Amino acid sequence: MSILSEDLIKIKLQELEYWDYIDGALHTSLDFKSFRDAFAMMTRIAFEAEAQNHHPDWSNVYNNLSIKLFTHDAGGVTEKDIKMATSIENIIKGE
Repeated sequence: MSILSEDLIKIKLQELEYWDYIDGALHTSLDFKSFRDAFAMMTRIAFEAEAQNHHPDWSNVYNNLSIKLFTHDAGGVTEKDIKMATSIENIIKGE
C-alpha cells in the first residue's frame, strides 16, 4: 500500500469533520460526557479496527479519547487510514 501525498490527504480530510493531518499522521481528540462514554466508544471502535485489521494508536484520559492513525508498514498515511478515520467518524456520529 502506497503513502498518500500531503496534498491528497488534505483533500480527503475535507470530507472528515474530526481529523487533522499532523506530523505524518491523522489525529483526532474527542471529549465525551464521562469516562464510561469514552470507554464505550473505544470498545465500538475496537471492534471496527479489528474487522479492518487496522489498529489505531490511542490514549484515554477520563472523558478524552485521542486517536492517531498511520500505516506502520508503509511508514505514513494510506487509504487504509482514510477508511479507518471515516469508519470512526461514522461510529461517533451514530451512522
